[in-house]
Amino acid sequence: MEIWINPACSKCRSAVSLLDAEGVEYTVRRYLEDVPTPEEIRAVLDRLGLEPWDITRTQEAEAKELGVKDWAKDAGSRERWITALAGHPKLIQRPIITAQDGSAVVARTDEAVRDAMGR
Repeated sequence: MEIWINPACSKCRSAVSLLDAEGVEYTVRRYLEDVPTPEEIRAVLDRLGLEPWDITRTQEAEAKELGVKDWAKDAGSRERWITALAGHPKLIQRPIITAQDGSAVVARTDEAVRDAMGR
């Protein structure tokens, strides 16, 4: 199990605290420092069953500068979104937990963290 976190994020700290309280073994990836490649982002999206626009933090200043809210959300635009996430990792929704069964969840709630632990 791996969790992508931004230590400054309260949702990330909460998820890590819950994993620790439950005694779960996991690896932390500080994705702002250890930036995921486009290939890793594609793999996580496949595991999540989501598209890149589904995990993009559109309210971030960088998102507004890029104008992502106006970008098309279709197959032809998918790579543009992935490239933006790899180039601006702050735009990636957090935390993301990759579960043992090959799936992943955006773990913004305790319920989502527990769901990942059960997989």
